[in-house]
Amino acid sequence: MTQVTEATQATVGDSEFDRDTAVTRRDEGVYDIDLSAGWTIISAVNGGYLLAVLGRALADALPHSDPFTISAHYLTASRPGPAVIRTDVVRTGRTLSTGQASLFQYDEDGHEVERIRVLASYGDLDSLPDDVRTTAQPPVFPPMEDCFGPQDGPTPVSGSSAITERLMLKLDPSTLGWALGAPSGKGEMRAWFGLADGRDADPLSLLLAVDALPPTAFELGISGWVPTVELTVHVRSRPAPGPLRVSITTRNLAGGFLEEDAEVWDSADRLVAQSRQLARVRLG
Repeated sequence: MTQVTEATQATVGDSEFDRDTAVTRRDEGVYDIDLSAGWTIISAVNGGYLLAVLGRALADALPHSDPFTISAHYLTASRPGPAVIRTDVVRTGRTLSTGQASLFQYDEDGHEVERIRVLASYGDLDSLPDDVRTTAQPPVFPPMEDCFGPQDGPTPVSGSSAITERLMLKLDPSTLGWALGAPSGKGEMRAWFGLADGRDADPLSLLLAVDALPPTAFELGISGWVPTVELTVHVRSRPAPGPLRVSITTRNLAGGFLEEDAEVWDSADRLVAQSRQLARVRLG
């Protein structure tokens, strides 16, 4: 088990993602972090960034370092600033270990409030056999130079925020109707994805990738915040260097809730992560 301390934080990496997800162990199973305002969407901290923060704490608390499956329930909205993560080891085995973690912040009255609760199983991705059998196909959309990001618009895209400065996002033009006032009516969003500083993807950044694109609700003609209720991510492989392709679809909007199914493909055409989340939309 690798202890995370202030001394090791200095060598965690030069990437903003590494610095902003670094945790400091205060006690056994207890970690401190200052949630960065650089990963906010309007005023809310992005759910994928938060999942990566909890994922990093669990990677230290468990004997295995790679998330295989991680499920999070978002209980209250997180805000930039100090937070505490408490972890528990549920079970350890030869190939998988399971743990749970919760992130807490203090409210205006000084009461501790639980923001997120996570249950996850970790293993060693490099030990998995290379026996892929799948009917899944990589998403097909234009090359990166023919796609568009927030910086390509004459004015900031509605709903953009600090997080867009830390991401390399190039969206498939066929999923950009919402930005032009003409949403397609299809619950689809596709994009090339990476970190703006060029850091290559790893299992922890895949937890960010599945929740970094604009909501599919925008292409359904629904604007505004789409808060995540629950998010489950399956990490299938360590990604190859290079940009990722992320494809997200929604098939059912009912009762003010929709699901988003995401696939993340690496530069070697491998399906490296899958996710499903339930999100709430505000209609009318």
